[in-house]
Amino acid sequence: MAEFTLPANSKVKIGDTHKASGDAKRVRAFKIYRYDPDKGENPRLDTFEVDLDACGPMVLDALIKIKNEIDPSVTFRRSCREGICGSCSMNIDGTNTLACLKPIDEVRGDVKIYPLPHMEVIKDLVPDLSTAYAQLASVEPWLKTKTPPPPTTERLQSIEDREKLDGMWECVLCFSCSTSCPSYWWNGERYLGPAVLLQAYRWIADSRDEYTGERLDDLEDPFRLYRCHTIMNCTKTCPKGLNPAKAIAEIKKMLVMRR
Repeated sequence: MAEFTLPANSKVKIGDTHKASGDAKRVRAFKIYRYDPDKGENPRLDTFEVDLDACGPMVLDALIKIKNEIDPSVTFRRSCREGICGSCSMNIDGTNTLACLKPIDEVRGDVKIYPLPHMEVIKDLVPDLSTAYAQLASVEPWLKTKTPPPPTTERLQSIEDREKLDGMWECVLCFSCSTSCPSYWWNGERYLGPAVLLQAYRWIADSRDEYTGERLDDLEDPFRLYRCHTIMNCTKTCPKGLNPAKAIAEIKKMLVMRR
């Protein structure tokens, strides 16, 4: 049997513990992944005890309270706090999700928080999404047309055609789905991943876009599209309830149908 060991500098060690005040009655422990590449130290798991009676209901509320009141060096992304911007995506209780949409009460025991998996970590809970955003730019996620716009009206679309975009435009690009995908873990530099492919199909399916053929040509590649093996982790983990696997299947179907 083969045995694999992690490099010494990648092993997560036990970090500091920050106790709640003695008069706190409803306490939960939050175990947060801490890593600062500039220090050259191993990552660690710090424990922060939080009084839930003085905290909002979501995991992001606890993170903000920890940063504001206990340790200002805790680093994470956040913005809208309403599941719209996608900034606060992280791994909570073993699942990739948005911290602003994850209720603390849904987690049993200690709340374990890690950055999105299989991504370079900039610091603590902040992953490097440079490659993912470059892949997004490569599919040109905007309306492309060959004919000039009508002089007096918008580019019109029927109600039926507009409804075809439901389940795709709601994507907030948190990349929870892509970082849940084993194919993206192993082929992240060549496979576009479910988040980007969902965005690609959003424009392929748009009746106003006039570059469908070119978009499909660009995706017909052994790695960019066909590394998807329908594992379905992407659909299971999406915090917005979307189905990236279906979008990928539709692209494959269109490629077959046009031959």
